[in-house]
Amino acid sequence: MFRYFPTNYVWNLSVDLAIEMGARIGEIEAMCAPLQEAAKAPDAAGTQAFRDTWSAMADKLCELAQEDKVRGRLLSAGEKYNRAAIYYLTCERLQAHGAPGRRELYELFLDVFAQGIELAGENCEFVQIPYEGTFLSGLLVRAEGVEGPAPILVQVNGLDSTKEMKYRVGLPQWLAKRGISSLVVDQPGTGDALRLRGLTARFDSEHWASRVVDWLETRTDVDAKRIGLEGVSLGGYYCPRAVAFEPRFACGVVWGANHDWRDVQKRRLEKEGSFPVPHYWSHVRWVWGAKDNDDFMKIAENVHLDGVLDHIRVPFLVTHGEKDSQIPLKWAQRTYDQLVNSPQRELKVFTDREGGVQHSSFDNSINAGHYIADWVAETLGGRVRRQETAQ
Repeated sequence: MFRYFPTNYVWNLSVDLAIEMGARIGEIEAMCAPLQEAAKAPDAAGTQAFRDTWSAMADKLCELAQEDKVRGRLLSAGEKYNRAAIYYLTCERLQAHGAPGRRELYELFLDVFAQGIELAGENCEFVQIPYEGTFLSGLLVRAEGVEGPAPILVQVNGLDSTKEMKYRVGLPQWLAKRGISSLVVDQPGTGDALRLRGLTARFDSEHWASRVVDWLETRTDVDAKRIGLEGVSLGGYYCPRAVAFEPRFACGVVWGANHDWRDVQKRRLEKEGSFPVPHYWSHVRWVWGAKDNDDFMKIAENVHLDGVLDHIRVPFLVTHGEKDSQIPLKWAQRTYDQLVNSPQRELKVFTDREGGVQHSSFDNSINAGHYIADWVAETLGGRVRRQETAQ
C-alpha cells in the first residue's frame, strides 16, 4: 500500500484509489505535499484542506482542457477533463454529509466526468434504469467484437464508492476486451442515488437488483441468460444476497468479501479495524437513513449472509486481499464455506506475490481485476485471449 501520509489510513486509501483510477504521480505530489500537517488534524479541518488542494488541481486541468478545446484538440481536452473528474471525486468523497458546497462539488464532478467521456470518445453510455418512481443511473460499456446479444456483468458499489470510481479502476474495459459488456450502477445508498435522489441503502439488495435485471431483459444487445453480478467492498454483501434471491443472475463475484457487516460495525464501535471514510458514523447514518447510531446498529443487524448463501445455485467467485485491514480474511472463508449449492465456487486470496492484498485490492488492482475478468469471461462465455481478425 502506498502511504503518502504516515498516520492517516483514510487519506492514504483515497490517494491509492485516485492512482488506481488514473491520477498522475506528479499531480499527486503537488496536491499532497502541502497536506502533511493537515493529515494530522481532526476530520473537518483536515478534509477541507484536502479539498482545497485537490479541487484546485482539478480546476487547473479544466482550464487547460478549455484551452485545448479552443484549439480543436478535443482528445487532449477529454483526457484532462477525465483526470480533473478523478480529483473532484476524490476530495468530494472525503467531505462530511451536509458539508457546505459538497453537493455542488459532486454536481461539478458529474459534469466534468461526462465532458471527458464524450470528448475522449470512450466506450461508455449513460443510462437510466426505472426504479421506485425515479431511476438508478448507470454506465454501460459494450463488449468488443461481439455481434448480437452479449453477456454482461452488472457491477455495484460498496459503502462509499461510485459507479465512476469503479469504471475508472478498469474492470469494464478489461471485460469489454474479453467480449463481456458491463453495467456499472449507483444502487440505493451510493453515488447519485444517495446524493441527488435521497435513495438510501437497504439490506434486501435483491429488491433493486431485480429491477436492474428487468431493464436488461428489455435490451436487444444483452443476452438475458448470461447476466452476472459483481460487488466491491460492502458490495461483497449486496452481491451474494442479490444472487441468492434473484435467480436470473447467471453468476456472482465479490471483490472483497463482506460476510457479516453487522459484526464489523460492532468491532468499529470498539475501535477495531480501519475506517474507509472520515466522519464515519455520520456517513453510515446517511447511507442507511438512520436517525442515530442506535437506529443504525439495529439496521446493521440485518446485514449478514448467514442463512442466505445456500440459496445460490450458480457459479460464484469470492476474492479477498490477504492483508485487508478493513474486513478480516476469515469472512471470505466463511462466504466460500457457505456456498454449498454453487456448482462452481472458488475462493481466491490475493497475496504479496500478485498484489492487491489490501481491501478490495485498492492498493494494486490490476492483477486482481484481470483475474476476475478472466473468471467472468470463462463463466459467461467470453474470451481470455486476443480475438483473431480476418485477413
